[in-house]
Amino acid sequence: MIEQAKFWDKAATKYAADPIKDIAAYTYTLERTRSYLRDSDTVLEIGCGTGSTALLLAESVGTYHGTDISEKMIKIARGKVAETCLANLSFEAHPALEGIYPHDGLDAVMTFNLLHLLRDIPATLDAARAALRPGGLFITKTPCLKDANWKIGLVLKLIPLAQKLGKAPYVQSFTVGAFDRMIETAGFEIVESGNHPVSPPARYVVARAI
Repeated sequence: MIEQAKFWDKAATKYAADPIKDIAAYTYTLERTRSYLRDSDTVLEIGCGTGSTALLLAESVGTYHGTDISEKMIKIARGKVAETCLANLSFEAHPALEGIYPHDGLDAVMTFNLLHLLRDIPATLDAARAALRPGGLFITKTPCLKDANWKIGLVLKLIPLAQKLGKAPYVQSFTVGAFDRMIETAGFEIVESGNHPVSPPARYVVARAI
């Protein structure tokens, strides 16, 4: 099985070039996220990929820091920000947990299309909770593949073989209900949630640290 960082390094160039699959759902959740941010906020995005979402949200906050396990993804992200005038946006290559631990007192921690790719979601949620100030926000959009249709179910059955061949990353499968419970168990109160898109469900959650 290929190491996660190496897998995403190999995928980085294609990932950066691929169009967003559901632009309506992406735009909707982007605007909902922006509505929670303030120009004084310090924000951490883990699993930021090549920085596309960070570039769109950074102008809404005071400081925006993105991390990703892939050094090649981060190199692409840094190249993008170098072409802008965004002085408040920075990127570093770190696995998810290592990218969270140095931080505390954050106003928001965000993850988009990441958590289902991690082996220990509860540990990541706990770390995010610890890094937030009281009342800080955890914002995520996460595929809940156990609630997907039968076609995706068939694809999921092929993933272990694809992983052995180095053609797929680690992937977890869980329901929307189970995902919401993980967030609440980590010490968050869900203040907004929805599936965007509905099928397969990508669970959008805004949760407040309590």
